[in-house]
Formats: sequence, structure tokens, C-alpha cells
Amino acid sequence: MKVGFIGLGNVGAKLAGSVLRNGFDLTVRDLDSSATGEFSRLGAHVANSPKELAERCDAIITCLPSPRISASVMEDEDGVLAGLSEGNIWIEMSTTDQQEVLRLGALVSERGAFAADCPVSGGCHRAATGNIAIFAGCDRIVFDAVFPLLGAMGRRVLHTGPLGTASILKVVTNYLATANLVSICEALVTTETTGIDLATAYEAIKISSGNSFVHETESQVILNGSRDINFTMDLVLKDISLFQEIAERGQVPLEISPLLINIFQDAQDRYGAREWSPNVIKRLEEATDLVIQAPGFPAEIIDYEPEAPGEEVVIAKS
Repeated sequence: MKVGFIGLGNVGAKLAGSVLRNGFDLTVRDLDSSATGEFSRLGAHVANSPKELAERCDAIITCLPSPRISASVMEDEDGVLAGLSEGNIWIEMSTTDQQEVLRLGALVSERGAFAADCPVSGGCHRAATGNIAIFAGCDRIVFDAVFPLLGAMGRRVLHTGPLGTASILKVVTNYLATANLVSICEALVTTETTGIDLATAYEAIKISSGNSFVHETESQVILNGSRDINFTMDLVLKDISLFQEIAERGQVPLEISPLLINIFQDAQDRYGAREWSPNVIKRLEEATDLVIQAPGFPAEIIDYEPEAPGEEVVIAKS
């Protein structure tokens, strides 16, 4: 299978690296020539346009920052759709809107090609080692065709149902992660006001009912002070806004979601769209005149779990 990968950002470059590391014939495309140059040095081909990439490849992956950018890459004159052939598979790995995935998927289908939305979850550190989780929304026959490729990028792969279902679940999980991050920030700042050692507090939360994936990762870079989780304020706002849109379409009167949007909009206004998302804690640090840091925590999260072939997560049904 010849694979094309468009979008070599924080996550995309790591996923594409797993594709190349696992022996696939890889062609890449990105506006950043330094990113494509590095892949070229490692043995990948470089396409001059999304159309050229699609013409060369059997499977075309897009991993881009927003639905608007994905649409442009697909629909421009030199876009992916212009280069698709019958039997090609488009795999959308961006965090995007279900309605947009369905719209673009219909255009892909008109060309005799197939579509799958396959967003990832688990952090850049797991994307780097091929141990990230992948949701896959597509027909089962398409899932079976692309599973070897998805298994090269991720450890646990879940077929979520038809096209668009994976994008919904990705937005749901990112919403939950954001809520957890904000609550962790409040917990750490409140704990600091009591005089309890923050390293002790970290371990107490980790071994208790208050633990979570977000605590085990993002709390560490918060306490280190680097706040580097490879995820930015604007991306958080995009994701939780997509979640809010899903709720509004379903007429669900949410209460926490609008608060999270307001909190991150304020943080982005204060610190910038490209500020690391854990620095949302600075709002509370400034309000309390506290610095929430502790010795002994890493500046970035590294996945020490050995890389292993991906496996399908099978849902038990009675």
C-alpha cells in the first residue's frame, strides 16, 4: 500500500513517522519545507501538491489543524479530490466536525473512492511511539483494508461505526479531557493555599478516585513549569466548540461546556492562541499570586511503553 500523509504538525509528524518506520511507501506534503525535508532525508517521497500526492498513493491521510483547512486541502484546484482515483481511501485523522466529514466523504464517494475518519487520542508522546489510540469511523470493509496501516500508527484501534462516528467520539473525549484539565488546575491551586506539598498532592490524586490520564500527564508538566504538552489554546477552543455544536444540534442544555469555552477564550485572549493549553492555570496563579510548581517532574511527557503491533478493540456484546 502506498501511503500519502498531509499535515506534519505536532501529531501528524509523529504519526507519519510511524508509517515510515513500519516500512510503508510514504509520500508527504506540508507547507513547512523543513518538515518535508526531514522526511525526505529519512526516505519518504515529497509531493508538490495534495493532488500530486493523491495521484501517487492508495491511501491518503489528512491530519490538519481545523475543518476549514481540511476542506481547502481536499477541495482546492490542486487538492486531494482532484487527484483521487477509484478505489483510493481517504483517511481523515484531524479532529473535525462530523458534518464536514460526511460532506467531504460524499465527494470522495462520487469519485469511486472510500472515506474513513480516524482521529487519535492519547497525547503526542504516544503518537511518537505508535502507541496512541485510534477511532475509526467507516464501513467494515474499509476498516479491514486500512487496519494494517492504522495498526502501524496506533496500539489500540476501535471501529466506532459508520463514517462520522469517530469524529463525534473524538470531540467527546477531548471535551472530557478539557474539563479534567480545568478541574486539576483548580485542585492544585487550592491545595497550594493549604501548604500541602504539591508532589505529595500529585501522588495522592494519582492513587485515588481522583486520578485520570490527564492528571498523570498534564499535571506533571504543570508542576515542572514547562507546561509543554504539545497542545495549544486554539486547538482546545476548536475541540470544545465542536462538542458544544454537537450538543446544540441535539438540543442538550449543557452547563459545564459553555463555562469551559469562556475559560479558554479568556486564557487565549490573555496568553495567545499558540500558548500551551496547561497554562490555563496561569489565570488562577495570577489571581492568587501563587506559582504552582514542584521539583522532580519532567518538562515533557515521554512514552516508555515499548512499541507493539496495533490491535483492534473488540466490543463485547451479549
